Amino acid sequence: MKIKTFTFALLASLLIVGNAFAQNEEAQEKPLVLTLDDALEYAKKNNRQLKSADIDLDIKRRASANAWNVFLPTVQVSGTMSRTTDISSSINQANSLAGLAAAVTRTQPILIEDTESMHWTAIGNLSASLNLSLAYIQQIRAAKENYELGKISWEQSQRETLTNIKKLFYGLLVQKENLAIQETSLQNARNRYEQAAANFRNGRIPELSLLQTQVTYENKRPEFETVQKQYMQQLDMFAFLLGMPAGSKIELEGSIESQYIDLDADALLNKYMANNLDYRTLEGNIRVLKMNLSAINLSTYSPFLALSYSYQPLHTDALDSSWTADDAWTDGGSFSVTLGWNLTNLLPWSSNRQQAKDLEANIKKLELNLETVVENEKLEIKKAVDNINLCKAQIESMERNVTLAQRAYDMSARSYRNGTTERLDLLDSETQLNQAKLGLVSQKNSYISYLLDLADLLCIDVSDLAVTK
Repeated sequence: MKIKTFTFALLASLLIVGNAFAQNEEAQEKPLVLTLDDALEYAKKNNRQLKSADIDLDIKRRASANAWNVFLPTVQVSGTMSRTTDISSSINQANSLAGLAAAVTRTQPILIEDTESMHWTAIGNLSASLNLSLAYIQQIRAAKENYELGKISWEQSQRETLTNIKKLFYGLLVQKENLAIQETSLQNARNRYEQAAANFRNGRIPELSLLQTQVTYENKRPEFETVQKQYMQQLDMFAFLLGMPAGSKIELEGSIESQYIDLDADALLNKYMANNLDYRTLEGNIRVLKMNLSAINLSTYSPFLALSYSYQPLHTDALDSSWTADDAWTDGGSFSVTLGWNLTNLLPWSSNRQQAKDLEANIKKLELNLETVVENEKLEIKKAVDNINLCKAQIESMERNVTLAQRAYDMSARSYRNGTTERLDLLDSETQLNQAKLGLVSQKNSYISYLLDLADLLCIDVSDLAVTK
């Protein structure tokens, strides 16, 4: 009895563990369901390109925050031990002076002997220097402006990457819809084949009709498998773009539908022209070049101030033990203030003035580019609005076409089941319905894509387009 109870408990435990393991494996294989918002949030945190843009922005942020460091003095500390090979001339001179002094005082001269310690000298050095120029002010302002340009580049990278993710998301929804259409078509072909097989067994149709329906069904199977494989590959690419590990399984949840809005190109241009990232980037670059030009002019037409201080303790007879004696060290340091002016930079053909002329020329080029951006912006906005309005009209027409194609297919299917319609007529009707459905979905995707492009062009959200008057 005890053995039976133990065996039953062991089997129950194994069953529980096996079920838990199976559920764990099923959970691991279950794909992650992503909406568009989920995909965008994940990409903001994990997309590699966006992470690289964050690093670039941080570099410019630090450069801007520490631009004042041009006013930091250059401070150096050093210590040197040196040995003079021959000091006989210094000793002879000192002994000669000692002899003269002894002759005057009629005392015994104290002569200096050459020792190893006298060959060594210890030298310390502490120096600080600071150069000041009015040009530094403009250089600091230019560094601040470069950080603002970095924020524009970061925003542009964000918008481009996230817009590509949105487009790919909706493109995958189109492929998913196409896959569903192909699956329905495959199922219809299978149902017709099974019906034909039943009719053939009952002697209602010849074998040729059965073979024709079977060939149609078998041909649609590889077509469906190909579309399915392409869809899965695109899902893998989408997961990679989001920053997911290779092999991540995902499933998209969303709709290709969008809010249809009326747009006016002139109103959009007047309201959002200054938002354009290319426009803002060119304006920022012009400001930076003007600051650099001002810095060059200040360095040319104003003097510079240089401050320098050095403390240089010197100890001769360095191997002697008297390092701490009051008279052991001498100070060879100094302090200086220099006011200077580079007169060469005043010459029209000097490198300084040539660099200033190059900056002036580049400023004029950027101003011309700014005018080009403005005119091109007008053309792009008008083109985008025209495409959006055209897509809207075509969608309305295609929706009516899908309704008609569906009715035609339903009528053909009933007639085929009643034996009053040929199989080829039914297939043609089904193909037309599939093309109408896929064309409608593709056109809706194009509408959304044009809206996203227009929103990026104006540097706003798609929702802001709907409130533009």
